[in-house]
Amino acid sequence: MRITHRKAYADGPFGQLHYMSAGDGPALVMVHQSPDSMVQFEPVMSLLADRGLRAIGVDIPGYGMSDTPDHPPSIAEYAQIVPAILDHLGLKSGHLLGHHTGALIVTEAALSFPERVDKLILNGPLPLTNQEREYFKSSMAAEKTWAPKWDGSHLLDRWAFRHRAQKQWNDLDAFNTHFVHGLLAGDRVWYAHEAVMDYHHEDVIPKIKHPCLALANTGDAIFAQSKRTMEMRPDFSYAELQGGTIDIIDEQPVEWSDAVAAFLLSA
Repeated sequence: MRITHRKAYADGPFGQLHYMSAGDGPALVMVHQSPDSMVQFEPVMSLLADRGLRAIGVDIPGYGMSDTPDHPPSIAEYAQIVPAILDHLGLKSGHLLGHHTGALIVTEAALSFPERVDKLILNGPLPLTNQEREYFKSSMAAEKTWAPKWDGSHLLDRWAFRHRAQKQWNDLDAFNTHFVHGLLAGDRVWYAHEAVMDYHHEDVIPKIKHPCLALANTGDAIFAQSKRTMEMRPDFSYAELQGGTIDIIDEQPVEWSDAVAAFLLSA
């Protein structure tokens, strides 16, 4: 069996951070959506390494195998994982990529630690209107009520919650993988989405000064927000994949990796 990446732990702001890495080129730290884990990036680790990048995926605190915070962190607190990982790996700086929740985390990292960031990729940015924010808050409130039940019906509830996030799905295996990894967060699964709703991406996107790529796919549940980002920042680079869902990395790993590498390795 070919080993495509290696996993390890680093000290972070809330205990240990679980991460994986592959490749020897310029470093790219990748932060996943929630509730999920860095398993989201496993399909592209070797692809990114083959394209000349050092791919680094991180489990954000409370998700995957990273230690759980003792309180609901803010996006600014989550962003502290970036210098923690870079310090652990002996890196002065690196490229950052975030998907959905991760896009907000890496945005804040770029603003808080600008000298540690080279280029920035927002895969599914989230500038919201007030009406959209209230809708998402109402939808995500269910996460706070999840608790185990002896009849297992809580698992059906959580499966249905994820299923409602998209009008259609393409890859049942990918859906199941990310559903299972979302369960690892336990009763604190709501922490990251709470931070997302308290963070106004629309207010901070105009403050980004790093070279930035908005990466979108037309079938993403928040594709409209990616388009809005480009209206706000026409100076950003933009790459658009056709179709897909929130599981785009599983669905189109080659196309996704090509878009990422093309931006990061360009002059």
